[in-house]
Amino acid sequence: MRVQTTSRAQIRQEFGLRCQTLAANNTKGFKQEFEELNYVGKDLPTRAGDMEANKEKNRYPYILPYDHCRVRLSVQNSNPHSDYINANFVPGGGSERDFICTQGPLQNTMADFWRMVWEQNVRIIVMVTALRHKDIVMCDKYWPLEQGKVYHGLIQVTTVSRKQGPDYFMTTINLRQRDCPTDRIITHYYYPTWPDRGVPDSSSLCVFTELVRQHLGAIPRLGPVVVHCSAGVGRSGTFVTLLWLMQLCTRGIRPDIRAAVEDLRLHRMWMVQTLEQYIFVHQCLLQWLSGGGSAGIQQTQGASSNINQRVQDQPHSSSAGRRGHNHRRRTHPPDQPQTTMQQRLHPGNLLRRLLPTSSPFNPG
Repeated sequence: MRVQTTSRAQIRQEFGLRCQTLAANNTKGFKQEFEELNYVGKDLPTRAGDMEANKEKNRYPYILPYDHCRVRLSVQNSNPHSDYINANFVPGGGSERDFICTQGPLQNTMADFWRMVWEQNVRIIVMVTALRHKDIVMCDKYWPLEQGKVYHGLIQVTTVSRKQGPDYFMTTINLRQRDCPTDRIITHYYYPTWPDRGVPDSSSLCVFTELVRQHLGAIPRLGPVVVHCSAGVGRSGTFVTLLWLMQLCTRGIRPDIRAAVEDLRLHRMWMVQTLEQYIFVHQCLLQWLSGGGSAGIQQTQGASSNINQRVQDQPHSSSAGRRGHNHRRRTHPPDQPQTTMQQRLHPGNLLRRLLPTSSPFNPG
């Protein structure tokens, strides 16, 4: 039995009405949904990231990968801690491992980053942060910006070509293990105009995300897509949510942003970190459904412009995660015991809020 699909026009109409409802009364619906997500995943263990041997591998000390879905590297030189990297597998509509969300590499984790790319057979990397913001390093430069090669551990990283788009760079990288005759081609998408904990221009992001989506649809899925910003939670989560829901809409499946963010937060903490980012996903998806992001960008009217205005009225951050990557709530509300969270992590229960059991796209 195949899942009943819906036309794009019908999805756009229904989603537009839902966005208007959520935006009413000073975005009351958006605020309520986002607050309900505050506790999702907060009780999941992060023992590996908390280990003393791994602390220097974390860019932010309180943003750590959940143990149950952390990316494990191969063990090197019998060192049990050499399998650690601050990265999680996250779902994207096809499986629980469609994406890897990770922090921006540090100087001391670049070799681990490229080892992860090699071991997981990654062919696409999406970077949604600038290397620096004023005097703050958001991500260390882990690939040659111009043509040339560098070594990170046993991995040779060679920039072959670089193309510039309106707000992004697309770099072709040749990857080879030292003393290994085989090599791989990696496409690196670099979107530096997204401000930390804020949002970029919606039309620009729609174009960029659609570009990545089309690339994904044109190549065989050999491994997960790596997505990172600085911490690997706010902007990374926003990008993955938007791309995930775009893919569902093209299949005729109604989008459910709240459910998508909930699933992502069961795999990596603070995915879609602020209320502004949460509203922004709705705005971008509605704009994309209305034609934005295609060859000719169209400014969305009606509900989309209403949401855009309300986004501008929002404060820059929310109580869910203030400047800070410096604190983390580990409590949970009385009506949501830890056993409930553990039940939701069972593979058979994942993704079902987005895809019906009978859907051919549901991995079950």
